[in-house]
Amino acid sequence: MNELVHGKFGIGAPVRRKEDDALVTGRGRYTDDVQPEGALRAYVLRSSVAHARIALGDLEPARTAPGVAMVMTAADIPDLGPMPTKTVMTQSDGTRHAVPPRPVLATDTVRHVGEPIALVVADTLANAKSAAELIDVDYEPLDAVIETGDALTPGAPLVWPQSGSNLAFVYDAGDAAATDRAFEAAHHVARIDIVNNRLVCNYMEPRGCIGEYDAASGRYTLTAGTQGGHSMQAIIAGDILGIPRERLRVITPDVGGGFGTKNFVYPEYPACLVAAERLGRPVKWICERSEHFLADAHGRDNLSTAEVALDADGRILALRVEIVAAMGAYLHQYGPMIPSFGLSMATGLYHVPVMYGVVKGVFTNTTPTDAYRGAGRPEAAYLLERLVDKAAAEMDMSPAELRRRNFIRPEQMPYTTLTGRMYDTGDFAVHMDQALAAADWQGFAARAEESAARGRYRGIGMATYIEACAFAGSEEATVELGRDGSLTLLIGTQTNGQGHATAYGQIIAEQFGVDLDRITMIQGDTDRVRKGGGTGGSRSIPIGLPSVLEASRSLVRKIKDLAADRLEAGAADLELVGGEVRVVGTDRSVTLAEIAASAPEQLWAREEVKQAEATYPNGTHVCELEVDPETGDITLLNYVIVDDFGVTVNPLLLAGQVHGGVVQAIGQALMESTVYDEDGQLLTASFLDYQMPRAADIPDISFQTHNIPSTTNALGIKGAGEAGTIGAGPAVMNAVVDALRRGGVLAHIDMPATPQRVWEAFRAANS
Repeated sequence: MNELVHGKFGIGAPVRRKEDDALVTGRGRYTDDVQPEGALRAYVLRSSVAHARIALGDLEPARTAPGVAMVMTAADIPDLGPMPTKTVMTQSDGTRHAVPPRPVLATDTVRHVGEPIALVVADTLANAKSAAELIDVDYEPLDAVIETGDALTPGAPLVWPQSGSNLAFVYDAGDAAATDRAFEAAHHVARIDIVNNRLVCNYMEPRGCIGEYDAASGRYTLTAGTQGGHSMQAIIAGDILGIPRERLRVITPDVGGGFGTKNFVYPEYPACLVAAERLGRPVKWICERSEHFLADAHGRDNLSTAEVALDADGRILALRVEIVAAMGAYLHQYGPMIPSFGLSMATGLYHVPVMYGVVKGVFTNTTPTDAYRGAGRPEAAYLLERLVDKAAAEMDMSPAELRRRNFIRPEQMPYTTLTGRMYDTGDFAVHMDQALAAADWQGFAARAEESAARGRYRGIGMATYIEACAFAGSEEATVELGRDGSLTLLIGTQTNGQGHATAYGQIIAEQFGVDLDRITMIQGDTDRVRKGGGTGGSRSIPIGLPSVLEASRSLVRKIKDLAADRLEAGAADLELVGGEVRVVGTDRSVTLAEIAASAPEQLWAREEVKQAEATYPNGTHVCELEVDPETGDITLLNYVIVDDFGVTVNPLLLAGQVHGGVVQAIGQALMESTVYDEDGQLLTASFLDYQMPRAADIPDISFQTHNIPSTTNALGIKGAGEAGTIGAGPAVMNAVVDALRRGGVLAHIDMPATPQRVWEAFRAANS
């Protein structure tokens, strides 16, 4: 590991976030804070019907309404390409599935409530909304299929009638015949049917964009909160506008949360760019919270069945999984790929001799789904860990013991799973035991008795998880020395609030011997940063940081070589401290500013460290809670996590990421429910009906690490951005099931375990 040069920085230092001062004092600059001179405001008219043929009436009343500059419909943009699906999967039969067209604005048919029909541009938002009310949309309703479980039933309404089915694709993994044979020989088979509920992301900052066009250069500029401008640039320019990507600049200011959902191109972006070109003025659109519920990609929504075959000693012989994944009305940008991540992690931390899994993607007349924090891996861990707990109960074994008997052992590493994942390091039993001790699992019985004396039922649950993240790839980093001795990092990851400037900055500060306030990070501008992979899949630190470190080291060498001549010393005898290059053990020095001024051109270094395999963080979550059978209320009492993240770069940032992920998973497990009625109207389309977790709902979280460095990452780091979301869901629900069982409720319960569902379960058990 790199030796610390500047003791308060470097890998492992608990550096406080440098970004927070501006953000918490109102000095952040988000998309809606950008106010180009002469900007017009845009409003999107959306479908109010889940499935219908449409025809637009006379548009003149809207186009001539006060302040209106444009009413754009599909007829006005025939040359735009459709919204692309970038991951087309190979199916079980070797073919690649079809991708139905998804226009920027609906043409003759709408397929979900919230689908965009027209863009109205006016001098004010109020005028744009008023004009939209003048647009007459003639809906000829068509039958709709809403529930995921209904999509493949005979006679179900078809989202795409020309396909003859609502089956979008089917792909599989493993050996079906060998798995069947193992099940036939099993001592015991445990089975579980799971609903992984649909979620609405609900980041703090809704989406927005500003489209601009410069006639002199023929270039467009899009300002938007994204998870990476370079992918936006490539897709909007190449797939939709049909122009060279160099003609589109994408600027991303501060971003108030992304969680996967801001990783995608949405129809408003190309529409506003075209409107700006035709009107010769900037066009600004800001999403309202109600629009976010209807139009931004949703997450999860799987119906899954899993079976595990066990021998008499509780050792796993085989695993069988079937996932029905709702795609919504269209195949979103990466939608078809998301269930494949889950399928690839189906066996978790366990040695499974044989398995078979199949994924069926289905169309429904609902908002399309795509990646949401964890993207398939939370779904996999939830299914498997609920199944393992059920198997342990049926085998009359403790949940820990069944897991221990089936864990992949450290001496088996590197271990290649049946789905091709290569686990490099980990000691799963150790972090499980550490978590159980921290949670005082052995003392739970006494605490359960105390709860029972008060008429409550206490439950304790655990989940052990492993995930694949920080996938193979690279991230270019450039470090520049300014004339004033300051340092600038240019990198194509994209902070959405995670603290990139702090994490990268503490490494640069260590190498150059300066404080964080001397370092500036440039992200979010495709003109200034020449390429980048954005943020997603927990990649920014594991993939970006090695390049930042190597670029820093390269620039330090250049600086030392120049300073060696001025100081008449060998480069090996120099150190960088306090903004100076100093001869070790002397007072002879030269400032970084003096070095920069004396150089014939700006000093900089660029490096790109490549990674060949994903990283595999893993850990154990333990949740303890209490249920009130009279009201169904659940109170979380204790939460313990022990994780293996390889190397901790910054313990404060790491804890923040883990805590946030846990809270999101608690929201899914106990509160968040996306409910459509039979006609496809979203009933939970605001915070009045869609419950989000609050601080008061969350207990203190005990977070520890048992790190074993990754061998696939240059710095030994394993990604951490999604891990909390992956481990928490099954831990919470296993605790709920345990509490219900103690109260005599043996029926299955799905997420979200709301007070109403829990109360109904007690009532049914006692009737």
